[in-house]
Amino acid sequence: MNNRNYNIFFHTHTISGIFISALLYVIFFAGSFSFFKSEINNWEANTLEVKNAVTDIRFQSILDSLDQEQSLYSRDITFYLPEKNNKIGIQFGAKKDSVVAPLAEKTKKRKGKRGRDSTFFILDNQTNQTSTYIDSYSLGEFLYRLHFFAQIPYPYGYHLAGFVAFIFLFAIITGVLLHWNKIVSNFYIFRPWSKLKTLWTDAHTALGIIGLPYQFIFAVTGAYYMINIVFTAPVTEFLYNGNRDALYADMGYSDAKTLPLENKPLAKPFDLTPFLNQTQQRWNNSKITRVTLQNYGDQSMTVSLEGQVHNSTKLTGNGKIVFDVKTAAVIEEKQPMDDASYSEIVKSLLYKLHFGNYGGYALKILYFLVGIASCFVIISGVMIWLIARDRKNIPLKKRLFNEWLVHIYLAVCLSMYPMTALIFVAVKLIHPAGQSFIYHFYFWGWLLFSLYFIIRKNNFITTRDTLLLGSIFGFCIPTTNGIMTSNWFWISYAKGYDDLLFVDLFWLLLSTTTFISWLLMMRKHRKKIK
Repeated sequence: MNNRNYNIFFHTHTISGIFISALLYVIFFAGSFSFFKSEINNWEANTLEVKNAVTDIRFQSILDSLDQEQSLYSRDITFYLPEKNNKIGIQFGAKKDSVVAPLAEKTKKRKGKRGRDSTFFILDNQTNQTSTYIDSYSLGEFLYRLHFFAQIPYPYGYHLAGFVAFIFLFAIITGVLLHWNKIVSNFYIFRPWSKLKTLWTDAHTALGIIGLPYQFIFAVTGAYYMINIVFTAPVTEFLYNGNRDALYADMGYSDAKTLPLENKPLAKPFDLTPFLNQTQQRWNNSKITRVTLQNYGDQSMTVSLEGQVHNSTKLTGNGKIVFDVKTAAVIEEKQPMDDASYSEIVKSLLYKLHFGNYGGYALKILYFLVGIASCFVIISGVMIWLIARDRKNIPLKKRLFNEWLVHIYLAVCLSMYPMTALIFVAVKLIHPAGQSFIYHFYFWGWLLFSLYFIIRKNNFITTRDTLLLGSIFGFCIPTTNGIMTSNWFWISYAKGYDDLLFVDLFWLLLSTTTFISWLLMMRKHRKKIK
């Protein structure tokens, strides 16, 4: 590579990396924990992992209860079925009928708790208790949504995360081009006892190459999910004459067909069970993930069931079947085991690769480790940038500004570790915590930690204290869980409470690792000052 190209790639890599470094760190750190979203939610609520069969869900009881409360006639109702717990997401739309049906007439004057228009709420299939999304907000949900800045008002947070992922893709490509000629030899070079810049450079290169496939996947999929509307705008304009619906239809994102309401109630009471049983018989090795009832109670009513093949059978495979309730006939069907189109395969692969939900604990742990390693790659890149500019030929004001900038960067980023550990303790002491508490506790605490370390103006102190505090808070997590619930990790092991045991052991191992890192850091520091 000639010098001109090398300089172009070098500066592009450096500028793009520095520009997004802090935001990218938050994405990878929070995203690494969100791989265990279900386990964290079950641990927080002290509930067990439940692998619900669709027959275990009391659909008819739920529908009857909702119908008595405020009449479901003519509404569209969707059930989002849970993977590892009893929490069912239920969404029903506004009424469509212009003439109130007899059943609706009896209840039209009764205003239900959930309102009369389009509503989403969560129902516990075991206790039959309902809650809003805000009331049932959990720590796992918070960390998951933090990794794409959903706390920032929509759509600004989503687009910010998407553009960060897109710029990260540039940093990855230019980084590979920079190291291409020595990519193999440099991978095996690690000199921890050499000068500081050499240490950071070796760590940045080695960990960057190890995590390259992972980082590339998340750069592509993150940009795809968060800003696909931006990328598809030119395609929509030039190839589809501005018809976005046609583009989405080709991509497999077309909405379900809306059937006109006949305004004639069904002759017989509706029963969902036969449709569920028939679908299960037709779909072997597959699970139903969503149930949609359109024009409920009307003669135009349809039942739509969506599902996907089990990961152990096939990596990609989504299915959908639509029944006409009046005739019980199948209107439309695509079985999960059928050959999928190119767009369906791509969508399914992007989803599975991004969320890491196609394997068990081993895959999630691997994703977590590579995600945390990516955080270290980001930090090492910033430190390389700082050390390279700490030279006598650079004006003092610029050097002081660079140091001040990195102090802030490290304070904000590294404070996430103790704050994340502390929020685990907090939600166990105060349960249910709810969205407001989690937001205030985490963001105010994160701000206070960051300000404290910024004021200290010492990168060594920032690293030392965040490692120590994170380790101490991390050790408190299984202890707090044991005190509050009596489910100590040995009891969880004996009783087979896998999710509770996993989170406790996860924090014990993570805290032990960071505490050992703190001890090694202090030992090296003591030798240095002697």
